[in-house]
Parts: sequence; C-alpha cells; structure tokens
Amino acid sequence: MNPYIRTLFIVVTFVLLSGEAFAQKIVNKQLPNGLEIIVIPNSNVPLVTIEICVKNGAFTETPALNGLSHLYEHMFFKGNEKFPDQESYMKKVRQLGMEFNGTTSVERVNYFYTMPSSNLRSGLEFMLAAISTPKFDANEFEKEKKVVLGEVDRNESNPYYWLGQSTDAFLWHAYPSRKDSLGDRKTIIGATIEQMKKMKETYYVPNNSALVIAGDVDPTTAFGLASEIFSSWKRGEDPFLAHPVLKHPALPKNQFSIVKKDVKMPTFQMSWHGPSVTDDPKATFAADVLSYILQQPTSKFYKSLIENGLTLGAGISYYTQKTTGPISVFSQMKPDKLKTSIPLIRKELKKLTDPDYYTDAQLNAAKKILAIEDLYSREKTSTYAQTVSFWWATAGLDYYRNYIKNLRSVTREDINNYVNKYINGKFFVASLLISEKHANELGITLADFQKRVESVEN
Repeated sequence: MNPYIRTLFIVVTFVLLSGEAFAQKIVNKQLPNGLEIIVIPNSNVPLVTIEICVKNGAFTETPALNGLSHLYEHMFFKGNEKFPDQESYMKKVRQLGMEFNGTTSVERVNYFYTMPSSNLRSGLEFMLAAISTPKFDANEFEKEKKVVLGEVDRNESNPYYWLGQSTDAFLWHAYPSRKDSLGDRKTIIGATIEQMKKMKETYYVPNNSALVIAGDVDPTTAFGLASEIFSSWKRGEDPFLAHPVLKHPALPKNQFSIVKKDVKMPTFQMSWHGPSVTDDPKATFAADVLSYILQQPTSKFYKSLIENGLTLGAGISYYTQKTTGPISVFSQMKPDKLKTSIPLIRKELKKLTDPDYYTDAQLNAAKKILAIEDLYSREKTSTYAQTVSFWWATAGLDYYRNYIKNLRSVTREDINNYVNKYINGKFFVASLLISEKHANELGITLADFQKRVESVEN
C-alpha cells in the first residue's frame, strides 16, 4: 500500500471511529436568563477566546434597516458604562493582551476576544460591559459610518459584487435586504443612534445570544465564572415573536441578468433556492457531499467542463442557512467559449442523477474527506469557536455535533432526492458577468443569453 494512502486510511479511520466523540468536547449549559454558555476546552497553549454570538444580521433587516446590523458591529468596540470612551476601552484591551474582531453575516453577528487564559475573568467582565452597556457616542458613530461606507466602496469596486447583487435581487425578490449583510449606502448614511438602541433592546438580549469560551479553560471553572458574571444580564422579550423570521417565497419563473463590467473573462452563474436547514436538514448533508464530489478533478463534471477546456473553472456550492440556503453553479470561461459552454453546463447539470455520473468510491471518498476537513477545522481553537457559534445560530449545536455521523449516512438516493427537489426542473436565476467589449463582439443580448440558457430545458 502506498504510504500516503496508508496514512490517509489511518486518518479516515480515526475520523469515522472518533469524530463524534471529538465533537463532544463542546459542552454547553443555559443560564436562567436564557444565555447559552458553550465551552470548548483545549489546553495546548495558554490562550482563551471569549466570543459573544447574537442571532442578528441581514435576516432581521427590512429595507429601512439594511446594513444596521453591520454598523452596530462596528459600534460594539467603543465606549460603554464601564469604559466610557475609546481611550479607556483601548487601554483595557492593551492591559489584557487582547486581539479582537467581529463579523456580520446573514444569520449571525459575533464578537470575539483572544487573550492569555490568566485574564479569563477580566475578559468576561470586559465582554459583559461591551454587550450590555454600549454608549453609542455620537462622534464615534459618525466615524464608524464612514468606515462602513468604506467597506461598501471596496465591495462596489469589485465586479463580482455586482454579479452577486444582480443575482440576489432576483433570487430573494421579495426580501433582498434580508440576505444583504453589507448593507445599503443610503440606509447607513441615514442611520441614527436611536436605531442602534432599538436593535440592542430587541436582539442583544441573553436569550438570543451565546457565550463561547474556548481554549485553555476548565469547563467547570468556565461555567462558574460565566454564571457569576453574566447572570446579571437581563432577559428580554423573544425578538422573533414581535419580528418573525420571514420565509423567502419561491421563484415565480426563471430570471436572467447581464452585468457589464470591465472583466477579462466572462463569468456565468446559476442559482436556486436550496434547503432550509430547519425544514430539510437531511438535504443539507446531501448538498455538501454532492458539491464536494463535483469539485474533484476525477469527477465527470470537472473532466467535461474544465479538463476538456470548455471553462477555466466550474463548481457547485450550497450555503447552509435557516432562511433558505442558496445553491449556485459558478463558471468562468474564455470569451470564445461562452456560447458553447453555457448549454453544455446545463446538460451536465441534467446528468447529476444518472447512476453512472459518479462512482460509489467517489461518494464514499467525499464523505470521508469532508469529515477529515471538519476535523482539521478544529485545529485552531480561536477560529473553531467561530465555527461552533455559526452552527449554534444557524442550525443548532445538535446539528453540528452529529454532522460527521449524518455525512456518513448520505446515500445516492439522498443526493438524487436533493437534486430533484431543488435543482432539476426548478426555477432559477441565471446571471452573466461580461465586459461591454466582449458582449458587443459576441452579440450577447439578454434575449440571446436567455435563449442559450433555456435551450436545454427539455
């Protein structure tokens, strides 16, 4: 046996036998105020990461609020009742030897500090002050608006941002703001401190949040400190009773768009409404496995489209979400291959349920290697904490704890059911990013684009 294959076999066996046991190192309890405490012990280095995760983000935003979750994230690292200004806040950051950051996505906003584990108590107290008593200083607020607008500027300078915006306008036609975590320029400019306070009152409550403590910590000690320090944080109303999560309505028909930007190579994208992890969790595992199979150089999808020179790159992806996860096929090609590539990509997609489109060996390898990749993702505790909080917010800890086990159970029938339920014969959004020059040279119009995409419908 090849030494590499033998090593891979050993690693795979380890994953299959102990992957679920490894996941049980995540331990959690809930405080009486509703705050979920999640502890991930790892004593390899004397560091600890403290993270607060809140079920907030684009999915809570009406058009009038689009981008305010992101703006709130920026205001988190400012003054509060205990550290009343930016100078005192940053002085404490330096005293604790802390690195910090935050992110805003569709279904989660999170804030995280990493510091020497000897500073755990002080770090928890620092986090409580930041999450529960922000001051929203007017001068700092105006400064952070400019910072967020700078992020918007950078995104708008990227042609692929506009491809995504054009696709999402059709894909999430009823509620596009609820999938746009960056935000709308005009809304950000017009944001008020009162809106920040309302967001805090609504979503920044312990019963809508999780506290992750990861690294060189003893779970018993971590739970005791968290309970002592965070029990004073007062429970709020369930935010989703007053502001229910809206279900994205199905696409009414196929939609098409052409985005003309100065790019060297055209990019073709097709997107569908995929499964919600809440409504159809089984399909999400099938989606992950199929996506991995098709990305491999040994797959028929890869050989037909990339190895044969029709496209420069092609793949299919699914993004796990509670509020309908998108499925996307993304391909890039030389301009002279565009007209022939699009129908052939469509034809390849129609073969996904063919019994010989992938082998049992490819199916089993995909499941095993995905399990290995999940294991490797846990290597750095500070980033692993963010992975765990994402799954807590989007799918729940039980979904993640059983992720490897459910991957292993995916069958060819599960994949076929996923493809037939969400891709084959389903309405889609097809988008093309192309330069004005190439569009003119090739005679690409919206009508022509639609015709080529739909030429293999039946």
